[in-house]
Amino acid sequence: MSEDIKTSKGKLYIVSTPIGNKDDFTIRAMNSLKRCDFVVCEELKVGARTLKQLNLSKELLPLNEHNEIESTKEILDRIKRGEKACLISDDGTPLIADPGNYFIKAALSQDIDIEVVPGVTSITTAIVRSGMPTNQFLFAGFLSRKTEEKFQEAKELSREKRTVVLLETPYRLLATLEILSKIMPNRKAYIGMNLTFPYETHHYGTFEQLYNKFIDKEIKAEFVICFEGSDFGKFHSKDDFSEEQTYNRESYDNRRSYNREGAFRKDRDNNYNRDRRDSKDRGHNHRDNKFADNKFKRDRDDERKSFSKSRTSNFRDGDFEQSGSYSNNWNKSYDIKSERKFGDKKKSNNSRKGNSKPFGKKAPTKFGKRKF
Repeated sequence: MSEDIKTSKGKLYIVSTPIGNKDDFTIRAMNSLKRCDFVVCEELKVGARTLKQLNLSKELLPLNEHNEIESTKEILDRIKRGEKACLISDDGTPLIADPGNYFIKAALSQDIDIEVVPGVTSITTAIVRSGMPTNQFLFAGFLSRKTEEKFQEAKELSREKRTVVLLETPYRLLATLEILSKIMPNRKAYIGMNLTFPYETHHYGTFEQLYNKFIDKEIKAEFVICFEGSDFGKFHSKDDFSEEQTYNRESYDNRRSYNREGAFRKDRDNNYNRDRRDSKDRGHNHRDNKFADNKFKRDRDDERKSFSKSRTSNFRDGDFEQSGSYSNNWNKSYDIKSERKFGDKKKSNNSRKGNSKPFGKKAPTKFGKRKF
């Protein structure tokens, strides 16, 4: 068996292990650990406990931030000689906020055969449980240990539009929450503690609420912090979020729809409600208003038609009268027209004095009997 392993091609397995529930071990992960020659882990004690869950006994090699560079050459040399190795972390998926990045880069540069065995991770577990947007999110890892640098990093993250995921050690929870509560006190956040364990807990609220909640408690738990992006949070006030409220997808979709066309819908609904209120005050609804407007238009048109019809008939009968000076002049003109007969010439308004004559008679000669 050992000769077959040595003559075969070496391989590196990156195996995900459970966080707190041993039932999260996948069959693929267990088979990978069974067939390997040695296991690379962060801490020998934790690695031994992981193998004990599977009743396995394998050689363990440490790989952490203290010996990563020195251990890389030894591990890769053994893989090149045909051995199979499994890389595991203390819990969860390796290389996510864990040592091993230098080791993987060196393995890729030397064309080592690598197979990733996926599994549980606290990051995806927390963001799914938080109820916050998962289409885009930023994993920010661990913040700096120095207070000033941590404050600047948190300030930059407060402007991030996507959902943000943070990891932190138990003894730095209060210090981190204090800084976050000062920078963005009303920002919605979620803290998942001891995820996948039977006694896991979930905490929702603003950063200010969460800080006040844990300020007098001694925290001894692994946890993940998720908080909403800057665009998502501007639609909420501090009072509309209870301490233990759980997000749901429907409420998030409603807020997204408001983001796209909320202003239009709000104006439309306000106008509609105002019209209904005004109609109710007048004692009739929209249908009555429409009927009243149409009736007014019909009455107005009928009046115009009747007025025009009576005016035409009066013209024909000669009885039309109007008030004022215009009426008198009109009647005089009408009388003259009525007295004219067929063949008579129209009287000129520009004729000189003395040239006017009755209809049917010749005008008198101005110089008839004068001698020259």
